Amino acid sequence: MRGLVIGPQRLVIERLGNRAEGVAQLGGRRVFVPYALAGETVTAEVDGEHARLVDIIEASPQRIAPICPHFEECGGCAVQTLRADAYAEWKRSLVETALANAGLTLDVGPLVDAHGAGRRRVTFHARFDAGKARVGYMAARSHRIVEIEACPLLAPELGGALPAARAIAAILTPRGKPLDIAVTATLGGLDVELRGAGPLDETETGALIVAADAHDLARLTNHGKLIALRRAPQIKIGEATLALPPGAFLQATQAGEETLAARVLSATAKAQNVADLFCGVGAFALRLARRAQVKAYDTDAGALAAMRAAAHATPGLRTLEGVARDLFTRPLSASELNGFDAVVFDPPRAGAAAQAAEIARSEAPIVVAVSCHAQSFARDAAILLKGGYVIREITPLDQFRYAAHVEIVAVFEKTRGRKSAKRRLLG
Repeated sequence: MRGLVIGPQRLVIERLGNRAEGVAQLGGRRVFVPYALAGETVTAEVDGEHARLVDIIEASPQRIAPICPHFEECGGCAVQTLRADAYAEWKRSLVETALANAGLTLDVGPLVDAHGAGRRRVTFHARFDAGKARVGYMAARSHRIVEIEACPLLAPELGGALPAARAIAAILTPRGKPLDIAVTATLGGLDVELRGAGPLDETETGALIVAADAHDLARLTNHGKLIALRRAPQIKIGEATLALPPGAFLQATQAGEETLAARVLSATAKAQNVADLFCGVGAFALRLARRAQVKAYDTDAGALAAMRAAAHATPGLRTLEGVARDLFTRPLSASELNGFDAVVFDPPRAGAAAQAAEIARSEAPIVVAVSCHAQSFARDAAILLKGGYVIREITPLDQFRYAAHVEIVAVFEKTRGRKSAKRRLLG
């Protein structure tokens, strides 16, 4: 709801909400104040349920200085001014709150820092005004571009990403089309995927090839179509080396992927036959295949092909089969899942309600759920619990530092059925 701007109003911030905005009460309704912290007294201009912070009258003792000069303007970070211990507890509470809203009271472990060296992938946005390209991040709750000089959250390997993005945007300025420039750090250098440009003409393609060479890009693609290739954009997944498909999904940080994988491997340590659902390029499957037979499912044919090729080139792996299947419209049935000692699933933000329902009906003794969205995780967890599973551990991970996003890995055990398999796996 939006209305006449009222301000400045004196507000007392009760708590941090799910989007890291301060939550206050005004006239019996909630007001969300970005960049305000719990316990603070502030003045803010109120517009409906949203407000703009004007001044901090009484600061929280947990307030610290931000690390980035663009904070409060750039929309990439929701909170940089919260002391580390309070920040970790707030992120953990996001999972607790989502579970409580789903009617679940469960223990959630401490937040695990998985930021590591920083983000290994980034998307810059380019917008064009009066023949000039503006490149950077979007402002909070806006499509306005905030031009930045550097981002402290990026891994050092992405140091050349912003200059390359600016050069690409400059070439495509005459088109005037909103452009997204996704950059991933790989072993071969920067892998850049353009989105939004549409088909390119010969002149534009030639100029982009020159720019790719000038900025030493490993690869440049436009909506998956190759423009320039100087080196293979490869990544390591465990002992495997994988040729990355254009625009492929990766965990935001290397440390995040490794931390999640370690939890998955630990939970499935005794499994000999594992299903990996929503497997992508095989961040879990390629590691699991070192000791187990793995059947991995995803809709992305390019990701599956890259995973199969990496598995074939890696000595010592057991059978790894990649299967193209839409698990939203055709989830694995309970009878299909019964053939596995363990099931791992890592769906997109929407979760996997239909697939979770089939898992709940199955006799798979161990299930590991990985999620990047607390609310859909809570919903899927409730489905598994109703089907006879119990949660052995829930671990929140932070690879989206200062953002209102949290990664989750949870281990479920079946409490009825398939008792002999459960004894074999759990000891």
